Amino acid sequence: MTEGLLERLRLFGIELDHEPPATFKRDAHHKTAPLFRDFKRTVARPRLHRRHARTYPSSKSAETPPDCGPRRRWRIDYRTIIASLEQWCGRLRDVNARSALFDVYGDHLRSRGSQAPVASLVRMMAALEIAAPAVRTAISRMVRQQWLVPVLLREGAGYRLSPKAERRLADAAARIYRSGIADWDGRWHLLVIDHVASRATRERVRTGMTYLGYAPLRDATWISPRASAELDSLLSNEGTRARRFWAEHDGDQAALTSTAWDLDGLALAYERWLDEAKMIVAGLPDEPTDRDEFVVRSTLVHEWRKFLFRDPGLPHEVLPPRWPGREAAAFFDSAAARLLPGSGRYVEACLQPKGAVHV
Repeated sequence: MTEGLLERLRLFGIELDHEPPATFKRDAHHKTAPLFRDFKRTVARPRLHRRHARTYPSSKSAETPPDCGPRRRWRIDYRTIIASLEQWCGRLRDVNARSALFDVYGDHLRSRGSQAPVASLVRMMAALEIAAPAVRTAISRMVRQQWLVPVLLREGAGYRLSPKAERRLADAAARIYRSGIADWDGRWHLLVIDHVASRATRERVRTGMTYLGYAPLRDATWISPRASAELDSLLSNEGTRARRFWAEHDGDQAALTSTAWDLDGLALAYERWLDEAKMIVAGLPDEPTDRDEFVVRSTLVHEWRKFLFRDPGLPHEVLPPRWPGREAAAFFDSAAARLLPGSGRYVEACLQPKGAVHV
């Protein structure tokens, strides 16, 4: 049953722990997404891949191409090819191991001491069809980036969340479940960021600001309906500063919002998420196992949290009427709550010594 569910899940887009592409190592081509990226790189910079001169049969001069008849000029629409491949790879891409670990720690383990043995993490990830070597590689990377800290548990070697990860996941949970967020007072938090010379640093700042709920009005001017508690840490880590203001907009709030955020694209994303989420939940059997519920709930949470990069929790006062995000949020809340007991039981079973509980 679980395998059938997984075949229907599409996990594609920006992750909570997103980094600029240059920070990632090249992947093997046994998966479609890395293969597509290499194809796209080849199209974008073809000369990098022309390492050898053309050669022809020895019967002809090396300087004269063989006579193949009238020459034809072919116009290849690479943009169309890339768009088609991107859509295809998006449907087939597996969930990233590190992203899945963030999901499990944030959604389940934070309320269970924020730590777990490696063996338990491997068992949980197995339900999402993530192999043990990939889990261990992701854990090592998270340790290097100071998201996880090694600990020795009664069950053996394990990992707990670092203070940095605790803050990040607490903020993410509040935004995912919209808890503890005060009503909007009508003011915008406006930032003017100092010039950043390094392109790589600018990209990291832009990615971080987007995740924290800010959107650019101009290259260096950003706004958000709320101030982020992680803003100081982001700017300090990147060695930059920003002037900050609380501002009121003397004009059409909806027009300002549509200037900073792509509301049409966001509305379409909510509609698509809702259609797919309903299909995934409807695929559960009448009597699902705890493992089934864990897989489906993990998928819903994983996909829903991608909206953290696109929607800072925009107040209803600045959104169009009949905003599709409201219906999507209501469905997510209902389904996540209904699947939580079974998911929790599965996690508890995985945390037991191997073989003690059948999962």
